[in-house]
Amino acid sequence: MDQFDQTLASFIEAAGWLAPVFFVLLHLFRPLLFIPVIVVCIAGGVLFGFLQGAVLSFIGLSLMSLVSYLLVNKFPKFQEKVSRLKEKVFKDRTISVSQVMILRIMPFVHFHLLSLYLMEMSKTFKEYMYYSLLGLIMPAVLYTAFGEIITELPWYLTGLMFIILIIIYFYIAKQNDSRLESN
Repeated sequence: MDQFDQTLASFIEAAGWLAPVFFVLLHLFRPLLFIPVIVVCIAGGVLFGFLQGAVLSFIGLSLMSLVSYLLVNKFPKFQEKVSRLKEKVFKDRTISVSQVMILRIMPFVHFHLLSLYLMEMSKTFKEYMYYSLLGLIMPAVLYTAFGEIITELPWYLTGLMFIILIIIYFYIAKQNDSRLESN
């Protein structure tokens, strides 16, 4: 990852005023390059600082949400692949918007899978983008601000943080299930 950061830093420095544009495009091409979201957001914090890095990551992730929507709606084979992944990962499980937002914070959770869930929960494109943008604020801010700290934490603290997120996820699921039962 250090080599990636150094290469990216050299490229951004040479790019000058186009650097933010290239960084946002990196978010769009990230899935094709198999680079995790957290790595790109951390790089944004290192290269542009917290505020600009978080804003650029939010813009890049927002555009990726738009691309996800277009891919699912224009290419049925892509939708089939993501739907199969959904069946493997979350068999017969319905998750809420709040749970999707928690999962967005977790590193290495498939971006398009969570976008598919939001599409299925939304009635319109506008509603999908609203929920999607809302769910992208925390990952952009957290990964940019605390990305380096998280990756440098000892494994047990990283594991503890992951367990806390899982507990929050299941707590929301329990609340959601009890709300559905009462209706």
